[in-house]
Amino acid sequence: MSLLNAAAPEVGDLFRQLDIELLWHPSLSNDSPAAHDALLEAILAGDVALDILVVEGTIVRGPANTGMFDTRRGRPKKDLAAALARQANHVVAAGTCAAFGGIGTNDTLQGCGLQFTGKTPGGLLGAEFRSRSGGPVINLAGCPCHEQAMTGTLSALAGGQALALDEFNRPLDWYGMTVHQGCTRNEYHEYRVEETDFAQRGCLFFFKGCHGPLADGPCNKVLWNGRSSKPRAGVPCFGCTDPDFPQSFPFFVTRDIEGVPISLPKGVSRAHYMVYKGMAAAAAPNRLKQRETKI
Repeated sequence: MSLLNAAAPEVGDLFRQLDIELLWHPSLSNDSPAAHDALLEAILAGDVALDILVVEGTIVRGPANTGMFDTRRGRPKKDLAAALARQANHVVAAGTCAAFGGIGTNDTLQGCGLQFTGKTPGGLLGAEFRSRSGGPVINLAGCPCHEQAMTGTLSALAGGQALALDEFNRPLDWYGMTVHQGCTRNEYHEYRVEETDFAQRGCLFFFKGCHGPLADGPCNKVLWNGRSSKPRAGVPCFGCTDPDFPQSFPFFVTRDIEGVPISLPKGVSRAHYMVYKGMAAAAAPNRLKQRETKI
């Protein structure tokens, strides 16, 4: 549904501009079940080329690694996903569940991502898997994946452009910065002007569990629907692009030790952080403390 919200260009125009033939999509295709079955068999037999395979959702391996909790016509979907991946020139995981397992990584479902389980390489296809083009699975993390990350990735792959990836195979063009970068609350964060409730102007990191300084993603660089992001709307970043999402502890709460968050921004020393933030809070301008908007 995030992809269908793409507007510049919208999905139909994007496919026409890139000369992409859409073989099948759960919301856009209207093939009969018989035609869908025939298409799958033709791809698996090598009779129909599959240039880009996009997979959404957790790969379910339970129970006991059989995959029979999630089947299609009696066949485990995990086996179908693996077989299609071996035929594809490029494999893309759309969303955190397909990339890292997400909500499915529990003992019952035995969920995983295509090439990772959380931060651990492997997943369904194995750490050494490479598509026919020689690349690993491209992980477009997010819950959901930002539509510009998807349209941009499809544009690059269709145009034969190489994508620089981070350690979790996420394209650096969209995941090479933290959500904190570009956040309209950054000045409040620097001076530790904190909020304990939603929809206020101050920083949500210290009390409300905002993952903005911790999570990599484009949400404040390329706004959702060209308009907003969670922090801009007064809601903490959930950290949905992180391989370990969703977290095992409560949302909207910042875990801390003596008032210092347990999870600190990347590369920050705890000792230096305690001293710096104490000094910054003491030096906070009155306009920030009073939540004034400077025009």
